[in-house]
Amino acid sequence: MQDILNKAKKIELVIFDVDGVMTNGSLFMGDDGQEYKAFNSLDGHGMRMLQEGGIAAAIITGRKSSVVEHRMKDLGITRVYQGYRDKIPAYQALMADIGLATEQVAYVGDDVVDLPIMTRVGFAIAVQDAHPYVKKHAHWITQNNGGQGAVRDVCELILEARGLLAPVSYTHLRAHETYEGISYSVVCLKMGGGGGGGGGGGG
Repeated sequence: MQDILNKAKKIELVIFDVDGVMTNGSLFMGDDGQEYKAFNSLDGHGMRMLQEGGIAAAIITGRKSSVVEHRMKDLGITRVYQGYRDKIPAYQALMADIGLATEQVAYVGDDVVDLPIMTRVGFAIAVQDAHPYVKKHAHWITQNNGGQGAVRDVCELILEARGLLAPVSYTHLRAHETYEGISYSVVCLKMGGGGGGGGGGGG
């Protein structure tokens, strides 16, 4: 596990696939041909927390969907590459744009089309229900399935490895606010100590 945490500690960018990672892989098509997807709200908040911790997020997906565009806009993710069945050109463009070393980049995938990127990055992650061959090439496998908390697993693991999970979590408790009449400082004490003691691992 220490090797995993060492890899996670170096990460400055996490690239996510969409179908099968941010969703459970199901595709819903309307009569008008419009594509619909279901996203997990816990995953979405995890991606917000990741960015609050100063870690960039990006999307590379083989399909193209306005639903994904709207969801990423909602999450504040601007590096969105859609319609790349061969994902390497998108990966190369992203790496040129962001200027990071490969060991600073993680990729989360679920199927064999993700392997060309997974074998290039410093931290390759497969979701729990990924294709078996993909899991063989992953440095780490999430506890949860795609679209059911896997993204949150990734975000919390990386934040925890960087010592950021507790600080980012606690920003949602403002010092001047109260919860059921109890001050923030007392809440922290009840959670197990001072400012940094309560954050759990995420994977």
